[in-house]
Amino acid sequence: MSLVCAISNEVPEHPCVSPVSNQVFERRLIEKYIAENGADPITGQPLSEEQLVDIKVSHPMRPKAPSATSIPAILKALQDEWDAVMLHSFTLRQQLQTTRQELSHALYQHDAACRVIARLTKEVTAAREALATLKPQAGLVVPQAVPASQPAAVGAGGEPVEVSEQVGMTPEIIQKLQDKATVLTTERKKRGKTVPQELVRGEDLSKYQQVASHAGLHSASVPGILCLDLCPTDTNRVLTGGADKNVVVFDKREEQIVATLKGHTKKVTSVIYHPAQSVVFSASPDSTIRVWSVSGGNCVQVIRAHEAGVTGLSLHATGDYLLSSSEDQYWAFSDIQTGRVLTKVTDETAGCALTCAQFHPDGLIFGTGTADSQIKIWDLKERTNVANFPGHSGPVTAIAFSENGYYLATGAQDCSLKLWDLRKLKNFKTITLDSSYEVKSLVFDQSGTYLAVGGSDIRVYVCKQWSEMLNFTEHSGLVTGVAFGEHAQFLASAGMDRSLKFYSL
Repeated sequence: MSLVCAISNEVPEHPCVSPVSNQVFERRLIEKYIAENGADPITGQPLSEEQLVDIKVSHPMRPKAPSATSIPAILKALQDEWDAVMLHSFTLRQQLQTTRQELSHALYQHDAACRVIARLTKEVTAAREALATLKPQAGLVVPQAVPASQPAAVGAGGEPVEVSEQVGMTPEIIQKLQDKATVLTTERKKRGKTVPQELVRGEDLSKYQQVASHAGLHSASVPGILCLDLCPTDTNRVLTGGADKNVVVFDKREEQIVATLKGHTKKVTSVIYHPAQSVVFSASPDSTIRVWSVSGGNCVQVIRAHEAGVTGLSLHATGDYLLSSSEDQYWAFSDIQTGRVLTKVTDETAGCALTCAQFHPDGLIFGTGTADSQIKIWDLKERTNVANFPGHSGPVTAIAFSENGYYLATGAQDCSLKLWDLRKLKNFKTITLDSSYEVKSLVFDQSGTYLAVGGSDIRVYVCKQWSEMLNFTEHSGLVTGVAFGEHAQFLASAGMDRSLKFYSL
C-alpha cells in the first residue's frame, strides 16, 4: 500500500500527516498551503507547520503509470525519454557554442584593452619626459621686454639690426664674458709666439697615415656622419652626429661606443663636446638644440632658440653659453643651464639665412657665415655687426678662428679657402682648391700652427707659409668633419661613407 498525498494524489517523497484532518500530505505542498492560508486544506481548521507529523518510510516506490504497464507503452516512454535527451543535448551544444563565441569576443576585447593601455602608458611616459625637458624652458613662452640699460643694436655702417630679446644680456653676464676674455687674452700674451714642446713637428706630421677606421657608429640604412668634435680636455673622446638622427660618443682608446643619444627628429648637423663636463650639445634641422648627459645617456635640456633649422653651434669659453645660427636668419646666445635664450639678433638688411657660426677664442666677438657668401663679425656685448668680409661666391660652408686670435679661415661653395687678418680686416691669402671641391669643415689645431680642411678630401696646411703638408683620400664619400688630437698627435675625420678615421704616425 502506498501513501498518497491528499493534495496532489501522487506518492509523496516526504510524507507527513495532519493531526487536524488525519490526512497524508507531501510536506513541501502542505507547507506552502499553510504559509498562504494557515489552515488544513481538508477541514479548513487552523494548522501550523509545527503540528505536522513526519511519516517514516523505508523506500517509497512510485506506482507505475497506467500507460507503462505494457511493452509498447514502455517502448513509447523510452522513445520519448530518448527524444527529450537528444533535444536537451542539442540545446547544450548550442549553449556551448554561444559561450565559446562570447569567451572569444571577451578575450579579443581584453587583448585590445591591453594594447590600448600599453600605448597610453608609453604616451604618458613620453609626455612626462617631454614635460620634464620643457619645464626649465618655461621662461621662453613669454618673451621679456628689452631692458632699458641695453643699447640698441646697429649693424655695420649704421644699418638697423632687429633684436628679438628673450631674457636679456644682464650686466652680470656681460661682466662674466669680459672677465673671461681678459684672462684668455692675458694667457695668450704670456704664451706669445712660442709653440708647445709637445706639438708634433711638421716633418713628423707629413708622415701621417691612416691607422684606424670605424664604420659601425651610425645606422647603415641612412648612411652618413655629418659632423665631428673631440673633447678638448680628452681628445680620445670623439663625438659624431649622423644622418640617422643619432649622436654618438666614441672612445678612441678603447675603440668602443660610449653612448648613443637619440631624440632629434631630423639629421644631426652640428655637435660640440663640453671641455669640463660630461655633457655634449647637438643641433639639427628640426629647429632644436639638445644638451645631453654622456654618463646618463639622456637629453637633459632642449633649447628652442630658432624657428627653422639650426645650422651652426659654438660653445663660449666660459662653458656656460651657446651660440647658434639658423636658417631663420637669426643668431642666438643661450644659457645651457636654464635652456633660456639670452638674446636673438638678425641683420634685417641682409635678409639671408645663416649657414655657420663660430666664437673667437676670447669669446667677445664671433663670426657667422651666410647663404649669400658674406662673413659677418659680431660684437657679442653690444650685439652689433662690426665687420663684413665679402669675397666668396656661394653659401659659406665653414669658418674657423685661429687660437692666436688673429686669423680667420673661411670656406664656401666656390672651391676656395680664404684667410682673413682680423687686425687689418682684410683677406691676405686665398687658396684655390680643385674645381668642384666642396669645403665642409675647417679647424685649426690648439696651437694655431696647422689648419685642416675637410671636404672632397682632407688637406692639412701649415700656417704662415700656408703650404699643403698632407692630403688624405681614404674616405669614399664627402668628408664632413675634421679635428686635431691634443698637440696634433693625431687627426680624426668623418664622412658620408659612414666611417670615422684616425691618422697618425
